[in-house]
Amino acid sequence: MTDKAMPPDSPDPLLDMADSLRQEVGPDFHDRLVESIYTDASQIASHTVTHDGERGRFYWDRTLDRLLTSRTWGFPIMGLMLMAVFWLTISGANVPSAMLADLLMDKVYNALHGAASALSLPWWLSGFVIDGMYLATAWVVSVMLPPMAIFFPLFTLLEDFGYLPRVAFNLDRLFHRAGAHGKQALSMMMGFGCNAAGVISTRIIDSPRERLIAIITNNFSICNGRWPTLILMGTIFIGATAPPALASFAAAASVVTIAVLGIILALGVSWFLSRTWLKGETSAFSLELPPYRPPQILQTLYTSVIDRTLIVLWRAVVMAAPAGAIIWLLGNITLGDASLAVHLVQLLNPIGLLFGLNGVILVAYVLAIPANEIVIPTILMLTLMVSGSDAVQAGVMIEMEDQTQVYNVLVNMGGWTLLTAINLMLFSLIHNPCSTTILTIWNETKNLRWTTVATLLPLGLGFAVTFLTATVARLFGLV
Repeated sequence: MTDKAMPPDSPDPLLDMADSLRQEVGPDFHDRLVESIYTDASQIASHTVTHDGERGRFYWDRTLDRLLTSRTWGFPIMGLMLMAVFWLTISGANVPSAMLADLLMDKVYNALHGAASALSLPWWLSGFVIDGMYLATAWVVSVMLPPMAIFFPLFTLLEDFGYLPRVAFNLDRLFHRAGAHGKQALSMMMGFGCNAAGVISTRIIDSPRERLIAIITNNFSICNGRWPTLILMGTIFIGATAPPALASFAAAASVVTIAVLGIILALGVSWFLSRTWLKGETSAFSLELPPYRPPQILQTLYTSVIDRTLIVLWRAVVMAAPAGAIIWLLGNITLGDASLAVHLVQLLNPIGLLFGLNGVILVAYVLAIPANEIVIPTILMLTLMVSGSDAVQAGVMIEMEDQTQVYNVLVNMGGWTLLTAINLMLFSLIHNPCSTTILTIWNETKNLRWTTVATLLPLGLGFAVTFLTATVARLFGLV
């Protein structure tokens, strides 16, 4: 076959372009291409291969990974990291909380009542709006905003740096031994922000059986709404038992202990489910660790404040206002010689005391089913109501400018002990999910049976744990 020349009047544009590009790259293009490939291969080999007698190069990311994912040091470092986050949160939140309480629950509160008097509003309207809805909302803001504004940026920094995936890597082995999928560690990490988001994140698990285990146990991850309760109880009760210099450390240690207990419960319940109701083979998966990234302080502050702090605070405010209204009505609607709140608390008080709690706490958790964020303000308002103190009008929360006053209200008016605070922390960890999470579980499973199990299993376990704690404390005379 002989080449046939193209007619001069019909040139081929593609051949012309190829000839032009060939002239641009030059005659030694193939040599330079092969040389660059071998150069890259040599650089990769020099970074990864060490020969006998040579000292290995230092790479900080690999050294950090060997430390953070070590079987020996991984878990102690995780505990110390959480301890540092909670210590900074507890130590830094006291002053701004007191300032917000003084502003919202003293100055603004008095100004609102002054305006109501000037407008000659009826007592029931000003009480319903100001003493009920506003005070509950003001308490949520003053107590929750400072610790969240510290905790969430710190937690987001660890997440952006790449540490949280290393925590999931460390937990993968434990979940595998418990008969669960390793990716459950990732959904559990998501649950530490919001349990509803944690339930949705279980979609990354392909096995329906293992995904169901992850959904049922996700409530043992402490969500945003429960951190303020734990931090407050750890600060004013656990921290008070230690010397002043170690008070913040003791409070942080108590919160870390509760968080670690939640992980242990998730593993234990997963092990139980995988060997009883949800038997099956455990799946394997590969977890790719992301590279470490330098912290971006401004972006982290923006993300944590807008996407976490303000959203969670807004959700708490939305739930606190109607809860405060309900509590005010319970305190002002009387049946016989006492308010409905007193009757309800007295009805549940014997049951609560049996579990090392009290009737006020049980009523608060019933009212807080829509959101865990309103547990503490509800407890305080009910305590003041039921105590019949001269400092309390029906359903009105007094101005508490610091945590010492909160402690005095709970101990002197509510009869709280250290056991009550410890069991509240335990019950805050182990109780039914909030209504949003329950609805999310139903949407993800479309099964009434498993939605009921996911709702009632942690609640029953919470009562069992608090009963055991109260019984042991009473047997040994610790209360």
